[in-house]
Amino acid sequence: MLNIKKRENKIQLMPSIKRKSIHIGAKVSIVEKHNQRTGKLTSGVVKTILTNSGSHPHGIKVRLESGKVGRVQSILE
Repeated sequence: MLNIKKRENKIQLMPSIKRKSIHIGAKVSIVEKHNQRTGKLTSGVVKTILTNSGSHPHGIKVRLESGKVGRVQSILE
């Protein structure tokens, strides 16, 4: 579930995914820190959930099985 916000000819994805909807082993799309400006997504399987709070304005931070870390933009499963 993504809310789309238009700002100065750029479309920004505003994640509204809660921590309780993400579980270890889920296939997700994340945006890594160095890709935040471009919005390039990386897909993978959740190994660890790094955000402790129930929600976060920029998305829940996770570590994928590949070792990459980023904020969840969508759940693929």
